[in-house]
Amino acid sequence: MSAIQRPRIVNGVEIPQAPLWLLAIITFCGTFAMHIFVPALPIAGADLKVGAAAMQTTISIYILGLAFGQLIYGPLADRFGRRKVLMFGIVIYTSAGLAAALAPDAQALITARLFQALGGCSGLVLGRAMVRDTSTSDDAVKRLALMNMMVMLGPGLAPLLGGLMANSLGWRSIFFALCALGIVNFLLAWRLLPETGKPRPKNGPSLLHDYKKLLSSKVFLLLTLGGGCATTSGYAFIASAPFIFVHDLQRPASEVGPYLAMQVCGVWGGSFTASRLIAYVSARKLMITANAVSLLAIFVLLGATLLGLLSVPLVIATMFVFSWGSGTASPSALNEAISLNPNVVGSASGLYGFGQMAVGAVCTTLAGLGSNPALGVGIVMATAGVIAQLSFRYAGRVRIED
Repeated sequence: MSAIQRPRIVNGVEIPQAPLWLLAIITFCGTFAMHIFVPALPIAGADLKVGAAAMQTTISIYILGLAFGQLIYGPLADRFGRRKVLMFGIVIYTSAGLAAALAPDAQALITARLFQALGGCSGLVLGRAMVRDTSTSDDAVKRLALMNMMVMLGPGLAPLLGGLMANSLGWRSIFFALCALGIVNFLLAWRLLPETGKPRPKNGPSLLHDYKKLLSSKVFLLLTLGGGCATTSGYAFIASAPFIFVHDLQRPASEVGPYLAMQVCGVWGGSFTASRLIAYVSARKLMITANAVSLLAIFVLLGATLLGLLSVPLVIATMFVFSWGSGTASPSALNEAISLNPNVVGSASGLYGFGQMAVGAVCTTLAGLGSNPALGVGIVMATAGVIAQLSFRYAGRVRIED
């Protein structure tokens, strides 16, 4: 007998049941596989007899796969259904994990990592889409925020776990573990996840038609731009943190990890805040206010940098506040964007995710152009925060006018 739960009835409408904890696990696997391998790069490079550049490619190619893969899964899920497409992605993720564990050389590892990302990003897109499918409009932001809290455990724990496994069991053990995780996810999805979407008939609109419709929506574009600038602009700080703490503030490299963990804690706290406040505050007001708090923190960081007052406590405090605001704004922006058209939730989730990755990549690149990493981070993130604030406000005006 199937373990899939019967749908619940809300206002005469059937809403499928999908365990939020399972959607969170499936969602975080995509980014978890990226972070867990970072501490093992030197060990894997020595074993495969390649330099740092080749090993760093295993990370950059993974990010590339996460970004572009999201563009594929959204339309496919709207066309064929969430469950089938998700399970297909999990199979790719699992198979690629095994291929990476058995990779004979760096080139094979890089190729396996690309396919691992292409499989893993199915969870990023469809986990969010299935949360939206299985929630009422009033409940969606709260559930997305709760899922974000669970998902953020991945980036916080992954580097610690990856370093421990690489040093005690070897770098290949990481990919064997990811392969096992994929198998468990497939079995759980097969037993517990219902089909939450409504597959379209074969003569329905084409996949490209969905993206054309979304790209023609000013509100969607503004929410996607604002959501990326309010959240993944923080990638600029993550990439620059070792240089800021070690070179500028003269701290040992071993302290960088715990300092970055504080940023993850901030996002977690922000997601918790969003899950509590959404019952009392509108989504639009919540994301505008939360981003304003993040922007204020970044201006403090930028001002301290310009005045030569930068210190470890100040950097940690301002980035913690930024992350808190980011975590609070993120669920509202995501829900507002993917709820604009119920017929293309999967496509909207994929395009929104791609936009976030693109903004994060641009901000990271721009922050690294100058010779002063703290100044670069401050300018880039402050600019992104202003763009997010304007985007959120203008999106609300456009929606009212429409």
